[in-house]
Amino acid sequence: MKVLASRRLPGPAWDELRDVAYLDGPLPEGLGGERRGVEALAVVGERVEAGSLDLLPDLRLVANYGAGYDLIDVEECRRRGVAVTNTPGVLDAAVADLTFALILAVRRRVVEADGFVRAGRWAHHWAEPYLVGGDIGAATLGIVGLGNIGSAVARRARAFDMRVLYTRRRSEESELGEQRPLDDLLGEADVVTLHVPLTPETTHLLDRRRLALLPDGACLINTARGQVVDEDALLDELASGRLRAGLDVFAHEPHVPERLRALPNAVLAPHIGSATKETRSAMTRLVVDNILAAAAGRPLVTPV
Repeated sequence: MKVLASRRLPGPAWDELRDVAYLDGPLPEGLGGERRGVEALAVVGERVEAGSLDLLPDLRLVANYGAGYDLIDVEECRRRGVAVTNTPGVLDAAVADLTFALILAVRRRVVEADGFVRAGRWAHHWAEPYLVGGDIGAATLGIVGLGNIGSAVARRARAFDMRVLYTRRRSEESELGEQRPLDDLLGEADVVTLHVPLTPETTHLLDRRRLALLPDGACLINTARGQVVDEDALLDELASGRLRAGLDVFAHEPHVPERLRALPNAVLAPHIGSATKETRSAMTRLVVDNILAAAAGRPLVTPV
């Protein structure tokens, strides 16, 4: 099976593919015209829509390197008989770890403290409330989307003695916490973390009205998708000093508003939720296994 890829993927599994070519830039321009014979397209953060599919008349599979597939027009692929796969499951722990790293960094103001030391501003004035954060164990964590990643975050939170509230699509109780309607959760939680896919229903799920429901001093953590939050509304809340945030995703990546980059009460990361050596290698393993399955006519491992 001839494979076209955005780039070489990390890990030894990639070497199992024998006929791989690489894009010369972003889709569809990177195709450089029609590419006959390409049956599998492996993409990393590429938007796959009708214009790209038109240039790949023999395509049978789009193998996405990542769990989220909001950049892929799945319905258009289905209409053309092109299967879509992703890499769920293997990145749950890594994203949950980063989520908790952001919770700790924001709640305890770790990045601000690092800046104080580097700037030579460390002072032993214990009576002054500079860099005072909040306890972790005393906080209530609200998990918006108790799926696989949200559940992994909840298990970590319980180890820190946090009270856990959650929302999920099914009205189903979990031993990991207490289920709440979204608006109620936002009003109760000291820390809110987002773990929902990007869909038309979740776009701006946290809009200006819902952000206003968060208590003063609350922390918002987003390792899901930037568009789940109204970024302009969040900027206003952060600029007022009412909220704090830990963000690994943004509305228009890789662009991050200058106004947001200037705020000391936001910890920012460049979409590194799955960025561990072990996790990225496991993701590549799934991409390759799906391509090999398609080539052999076997059932796909992780079809969307």
